[in-house]
Amino acid sequence: MEHWKRTIERANRCFMLGELVDAREAYLQALALAQVLFERWRDADEAVAACVISHHNLADLHLRLNQPEESAEYLCAIHQRLLKTLQDPRVAPALREAALRQSSKTYVELLNFISEHGEYPRTHRLLHIDTASPPAPHHHGVH
Repeated sequence: MEHWKRTIERANRCFMLGELVDAREAYLQALALAQVLFERWRDADEAVAACVISHHNLADLHLRLNQPEESAEYLCAIHQRLLKTLQDPRVAPALREAALRQSSKTYVELLNFISEHGEYPRTHRLLHIDTASPPAPHHHGVH
């Protein structure tokens, strides 16, 4: 956890100084650490928070670079990861509960992003049920 914190703090300093290439590199390192350690961290809330923060910081960075579609990808990726974690019975209950708590935040971030920057293909796929598909036909008769 300490290595992740130092990496994210270094990335934040670079971001604040406008050193966006260095910030991106450090944010990607922090994200890689958070993903590798996701199910291994002793504190499930910290594990999930590290993953969410890493994704959201990369989303903010790409907005600063005027790349909203890349931002949408990071916001969707973490929300989808949390939803998958919630549904995976092999994941420790504490991690699933932490994912549930954070998923409301990632959902709100997605909605705020869409209201400000519009929808992108991945946000649409993630948040909308395909209503264009007709229901499956129901066959009546003797079997």
